[in-house]
Amino acid sequence: MTLDVEIPDPPTLHGSQNVGDFDAVDEPDERTGDTVRREALADFLEAGAWEDAFDQWANDTYLTETEFRAVVELGLIDEFDFYWNQSAEDVGYRAPTVPADSVGTRDDLDEHDVEDIEEELDSLGLIVSEVLETDYIHRDGEEFGYTWE
Repeated sequence: MTLDVEIPDPPTLHGSQNVGDFDAVDEPDERTGDTVRREALADFLEAGAWEDAFDQWANDTYLTETEFRAVVELGLIDEFDFYWNQSAEDVGYRAPTVPADSVGTRDDLDEHDVEDIEEELDSLGLIVSEVLETDYIHRDGEEFGYTWE
C-alpha cells in the first residue's frame, strides 16, 4: 500500500541521547567528532536523504493516513535520532515510540495501531540509515573517519 501524504520536515537531530545507551552500540573508549558528524547527517537529511528515504518508505508502508496523521500530531518525526556509529562505521538510528498516554486519550489510536506505528517508524529509520549510508556518505571521505587508501 502507498501512503500519499506530504513529506514532513526531517528530524532536527537534537543529539541529546547518549548513543551508548542505544541497543547494539559498542562505544569506543574515545569519541571524537560526534557533533560534526551529527551536523553532517542533518545536512544530508536536509539535502534530500530524508525525502528520498521517505518516498521509498511511503511506497511500501501499511500505515493509513489517519495513523500517519497521529504520528505527525504527536511530534514523533522530530523524535528520530540518527548518529554515526563509529564502532560499526555505519549510521545508527533510534526510532521514536508512541507515548503510552496517547492510547485512550486519542480516538484514532488503540494498542494494535501503536504496534503498527512503531513497527513502521522503525522501518522508516532503517531506510533513512540505508539511504544515508549508500547515497550520501562518501566512503572515501575523511568526514566520517574513513581513511581508505
